[in-house]
Amino acid sequence: MTVVQPNDYSAEELMAVVMARCLRPAEVAIMGAVSALPQAACRLAQLTTAPGLWYIAGGSGAVNPHQDPLVASSCDERLLEADAVLPLLEVIMLEGRGDIFDVFFAGGLQIDASGNCNLGPVGDWARPTLRGPGGVGLPFVSRSRRVIIYSTSHTRRTFVEKVDFISGPGFMDNGDRSRQGPSLIVTPLCTMDFDPEKQRARLASVHPWVAIDEIFERTGFDLVPAGPVPATAPPTDGELSVLRRIDSCGLLRRGDA
Repeated sequence: MTVVQPNDYSAEELMAVVMARCLRPAEVAIMGAVSALPQAACRLAQLTTAPGLWYIAGGSGAVNPHQDPLVASSCDERLLEADAVLPLLEVIMLEGRGDIFDVFFAGGLQIDASGNCNLGPVGDWARPTLRGPGGVGLPFVSRSRRVIIYSTSHTRRTFVEKVDFISGPGFMDNGDRSRQGPSLIVTPLCTMDFDPEKQRARLASVHPWVAIDEIFERTGFDLVPAGPVPATAPPTDGELSVLRRIDSCGLLRRGDA
């Protein structure tokens, strides 16, 4: 197994590889609209470590799309060449059932220390400074067995202490510790997991080109590691070769994910 050096791959390619490694054979995954990263991760997993994985490209309703090359949005009509295509209403209904999806890939304009995601208004509810696209199926993240949050932006505007509006619930502050929250956050700088007792994000790994102080400076909440923080394991040459066959147009290399 050959390990690829950091200058040979992009941050988005590493993010896709990290997400793919989390997926298991025969699981079912779902994602939202702007989803090149989880699409790439799912297809990479299908072709490497998780054969039998199923995924739905949420906006299109495409089940296991026969995509080539990778597209930026799950709403792209090219995804309709797939094993099956479900109406959007049926996709949302399946998200709400709680017995279908093993993995939900989520994101937000804001993501907070408890793993809550905001795709709605930023700022005051009555007079927001920015109004996002809305949650659509995001409120149903709590119905999935695992939630992986991803963001191609790692700034204090994105990673905040508390979101202005909850579109997708993480660990709620209502004292209920019985409900499963998100398991992982993946960004261009690092990965985060969650302290099982405090139910807050903590630093899990640092990408090879990043200084740990930069992560602290660009995160809007205290990010306490559980202990010594390892470097994120880079892609192998095999992973990167398969990923670039999937992403033959180079969306992830150009930072267009």
